Amino acid sequence: MSKTPTSGRRTFLKKATLALALSMSMSTGLLINTTVQAAADTDKIGKPEKADLKFGFIKLTDMAPLAIAYEKHFFEDEGLYVTLEAQANWKVLLDGVIDGQLDGAHMLAGQPLAATIGFGTKADIVTPFSMDLNGNGITVSNAVWEAMKKHVEMKDGKPVHPIKADALKPVVEDFKKEGKPFNMGMVFPVSTHNYELRYWLAAGGIHPGFYAPKKDDIKGTIKADAILSVTPPPQMPSTLEAGTINGYCVGEPWNQQAVFKGIGVPVITDYEIWKNNPEKVFGLTKEFTEKNPNTTARIVKALIRAAYWLDENNNANRAEAVKILSKPEYVGADEKVIANSMTGTFEYEKGDKRDIPDFNVFFRHNATYPYYSDAVWYLTQMRRWGQIADKKEDKWYDETAKSVYLPAIYKKAAEALIAEGKMKQEDFPDFGAESGYKPATNEFIDGKTYDGTKPNDYLDEFEIGLKKDDAV
Repeated sequence: MSKTPTSGRRTFLKKATLALALSMSMSTGLLINTTVQAAADTDKIGKPEKADLKFGFIKLTDMAPLAIAYEKHFFEDEGLYVTLEAQANWKVLLDGVIDGQLDGAHMLAGQPLAATIGFGTKADIVTPFSMDLNGNGITVSNAVWEAMKKHVEMKDGKPVHPIKADALKPVVEDFKKEGKPFNMGMVFPVSTHNYELRYWLAAGGIHPGFYAPKKDDIKGTIKADAILSVTPPPQMPSTLEAGTINGYCVGEPWNQQAVFKGIGVPVITDYEIWKNNPEKVFGLTKEFTEKNPNTTARIVKALIRAAYWLDENNNANRAEAVKILSKPEYVGADEKVIANSMTGTFEYEKGDKRDIPDFNVFFRHNATYPYYSDAVWYLTQMRRWGQIADKKEDKWYDETAKSVYLPAIYKKAAEALIAEGKMKQEDFPDFGAESGYKPATNEFIDGKTYDGTKPNDYLDEFEIGLKKDDAV
């Protein structure tokens, strides 16, 4: 696990601050008192209960808010001294937060929800901050792509996007006829990638499989046309190259890495599967947030500023962000690979680079606000594929979302930033009118309409998947 050292910087800052304070108090006692009082007047949040913190992350570009909050000293502005530590995989990361080795972490949006309802590890994990929108893609091997192309609409010699899984279905059927499994990788059973891949496949008539109604079933291959299995994100390209899997769904830069290595072709982004879908969250234990409310709010303040910086002035800071993320202690991929998707473009087939300005969104479209409707969508997919074995009433979805997503902490952090003059009210949702539920949307690959207040009606729309009293 790689670590980002902070002790030297922290000691220097403390000594420098003390020296400055002593100097000012000796020469202009009235000035320092006035300055301290002014700071107290604008600071709406008390001192952090815990200042020394360790946060975990996986080597993906969407961990960027953590790296930027660290590199730009936003954590230190809040009196927080943070160590960032890369984790081996999502399970190790989650276990680290649960057992207290990590104070918080860059998490899959489904992880706090799954832990809360007891799918896999049971624990009270919450989130006051959504880290980004979009950022994933689905890549297939060169051989699969060549077979798919026969079924893809072309214009001026290039594929017409978005490419639906309808084009993959004949390929999967050919595998079946030959008695071979069609294997695809995703990063974790409750990952966005798993649900996006399943959504795309099912929309094309390919059954991605059900989970059995027991907590220890992490395979989800019952009745599956395509076999989905877990592969850690950085290992996706090499696993594809080895022929162990025929395709995968992962975050960046690991789709673009396949293009650069010439071993696969990204066929669709999650932006095309569900426009502006929520991706990662910052997760903590419920106990931590209750024991350290000021610390939690200050963490969110720093992350909000980092997310804003990443999208500021029409992504003007992205080139600098790419340099930071390419460091081995963060993502550790080549700058060109990271820049391929972080700077408003995405490359599909080699040389077919297209503009997708919102492929990576960190602040625009209220990306950082923890919407209940985002949580409910993940819960509907858990139910659709059998991770939630029994029918749940709409009220249950609402109550579960509200027990995990904590917009009140976000609001507290945002209002403090506004009071300090670091942000403006118009940068955020209208907190007085915000219900936590986004308007209904049909911006999905299959045109289905999602209304977070009516999860069971939403499930009823799908031909493939559990609904009503269905059971595996």
